[in-house]
Amino acid sequence: MPDKQPEAQPEQPDNHLAEEARKLFSGRVEFLKSAPTLQFLPDPDFPEIAFCGRSNVGKSSLINALTGRKSIARASVTPGRTQELNFFEVGDPTLFRLVDMPGYGFAKAPIKVVDKWRALVRTFLRGRVVLKRTLVLVDSRHGLKDTDLTMMQMLDEAAVGYRLVLTKADKIKASELAAVEAKVAAEARKHSAAHPQLHVTSAEKGMGIAELRAAVLADVHS
Repeated sequence: MPDKQPEAQPEQPDNHLAEEARKLFSGRVEFLKSAPTLQFLPDPDFPEIAFCGRSNVGKSSLINALTGRKSIARASVTPGRTQELNFFEVGDPTLFRLVDMPGYGFAKAPIKVVDKWRALVRTFLRGRVVLKRTLVLVDSRHGLKDTDLTMMQMLDEAAVGYRLVLTKADKIKASELAAVEAKVAAEARKHSAAHPQLHVTSAEKGMGIAELRAAVLADVHS
């Protein structure tokens, strides 16, 4: 029994960070602007954390869960059509920004839309000096798809650090989730810019939300 006491000690800073993050996200979070092209980007005055993923991966739901709002981030009606970077300010005064990147749902998107997406995202990733981390969302029910791997490669090439976040973890059996986790973690080890920690979340059930908030705040402070 005595040897279990020290094990709890390293968790304390994380708990403090999680509480700090909870208070911060429960405070001021406001939509700033949309940027359909790079010329509309806000000035790089604050650290930024970007969110990306396939259409219908649950990106809007996760952002809403992190910020404790119901509809601060809205899902696109037509997957693959929304081609804008949406910026949200966090903190009063502003401490950092969240960037909701356009989903890469290419199944129904015209070639011109896909090309526009690639140009916008690639240039943003390579040129945004205040971008601290990107969260790559992956649907737990489907695992990594070719479009996810393309995104990861794009981030590797841009030398932008990213975290892999499994969404909708409550929608599959525990054994299936464990298998997906193992596969995603194994793939992450092959990528130079991927963070070793894998986040498993459910916006609906609140699973992993506190931990992800803390991770975001840690990235902002890094």
